[in-house]
Amino acid sequence: MRHENVAVVVVGAGPAGLLLAQLLDRSGVDCLVLEARSREYVENRTRAGLLEQHTVDVLRAAGVADRLERNAIRHGGVEFRFAGRRHRVPTDELVGEPTWIYGQQEIVKDLIAARVASGGRLHFGVEDVRLSGLVERPRVHCTVDGTEVEITADYLAGCDGSHGVTRRSLPDGAVSVLEQSYPFAWLGILAQARPCGTELIYAPHERGFALLSMRSPTVTRAYLQVDADDEVGNWPDERIWQELRRRLEAIDAAPVAEGPIIDRGITRMRGVVVDPVRVGRTFLAGDAAHIVPPSAAKGLNLAVADAESLAEALAARYRDGREDLLASYSDDCLRRAWTAQAFSASMTELLHRFPGRTEFQAGVQRAQLRRLVDSDAAARSFAEEYTGRSRRPLLI
Repeated sequence: MRHENVAVVVVGAGPAGLLLAQLLDRSGVDCLVLEARSREYVENRTRAGLLEQHTVDVLRAAGVADRLERNAIRHGGVEFRFAGRRHRVPTDELVGEPTWIYGQQEIVKDLIAARVASGGRLHFGVEDVRLSGLVERPRVHCTVDGTEVEITADYLAGCDGSHGVTRRSLPDGAVSVLEQSYPFAWLGILAQARPCGTELIYAPHERGFALLSMRSPTVTRAYLQVDADDEVGNWPDERIWQELRRRLEAIDAAPVAEGPIIDRGITRMRGVVVDPVRVGRTFLAGDAAHIVPPSAAKGLNLAVADAESLAEALAARYRDGREDLLASYSDDCLRRAWTAQAFSASMTELLHRFPGRTEFQAGVQRAQLRRLVDSDAAARSFAEEYTGRSRRPLLI
């Protein structure tokens, strides 16, 4: 068995774990990243793509924004499409910040490339991972490239998602997991088709919600509200395009451009908050700490904020001997998470058709949509939440 010692061991090579490692490296804090999946799998998971300006700023400060700055698509607003009409909310004009489109898998590729280039320790395909000592002195027993390894660390960062080994290994009763599930899901596709708009289109409809986005000038990302127990096999290409055309129909709207569908999947709609996100010398970040329904595209941005906050706290510990930022990490993370959960829940309720909805409830939903696009105050409030400015004072 090989024995290793490290200041921080990071479990999980998603955006939170990789960015945390990148920021720690730039602060001179020794760290090691362990990932159960292969590099190919991690780099090709289709995930979120809407970035807040602060997220872009953090990636730039981390030295991993070269490709992002060349390829990201700038958005100055969003379109709401309902009752056959189009309504634009100019978020940049209202609050002075744009949003950006750049796929999460591209961020992961950039972070992995940076870590490999710098010689940072990063292991894929790690097997038989067992965690112990999470409160007092974290230890990881695992198999790396066929060799049994024991890693002892000062701190452990669990960035391995809601089903990862970190949360399962915490002492019984150490955390509460609060969850809200919704009675529908999203069918998401990637298609080799020109986006029919230059900004995101949110379309609440009697048949269910639709969202039209993009990943590049030649690749469309689109979503359809479907039943919670629906399956991908129920949705052949023609049915998907037909439903998108129906739900996105509006006066003076460009037709939905069709093309080969290169990826599809169904995402269950739920919100999760873990409380607290620190247990002794173990910290949770990203999806291990919280999951938001994708209606407001906050998951990736929260993961980046967690990584930034935890990296600064750990750097202060090793650089200055300070413990205060580590002590406040859980409270700061939870405030961010609940702020994002509140906005995500409001967007989910505003945009979707709920089973058993009454005509009264439908009327309230229509009135809320009209107020959002007709009221400057409502539009500004939406823009503050959508761009992430409402959470900005909570970021370290």
